[in-house]
Amino acid sequence: MGEIRRERRCKHRLALFPLQTQRLDARGESSRLHAEKCSGADTGVSVSKIVYKAGFTNISHWHNCSHGIYVLEGILKTHADEYGPGSFVWFPEHTVQSHGATQNNDVTFLFITNKPFDIHYTHLVGEPPQKA
Repeated sequence: MGEIRRERRCKHRLALFPLQTQRLDARGESSRLHAEKCSGADTGVSVSKIVYKAGFTNISHWHNCSHGIYVLEGILKTHADEYGPGSFVWFPEHTVQSHGATQNNDVTFLFITNKPFDIHYTHLVGEPPQKA
């Protein structure tokens, strides 16, 4: 049998995304996650489907982009509250935040950015710049 690949179509191009391991926090921890991403090369806008494993938290950080999280399954635990399936949580750019799964359950969500994605951990680079 041949290799099985998952295909996802988006407006901009056909993209193939295998199961990946990505470094998600500056403490050097890795988390196994499924990442399926569609993005616009001209704007940096992207939509990704992500799974955080039970107990994982992406520690205090901020972004130069705004982003939204739409919870598909499980409970998203953030610095502010917990959100279940069907919840949409918007994080404006430069918001100091943390988010992850609860201790006992994975969380699956769509991660939507409004421009190119970046991440800055507060224990490494400090707080975000102040608006003028």
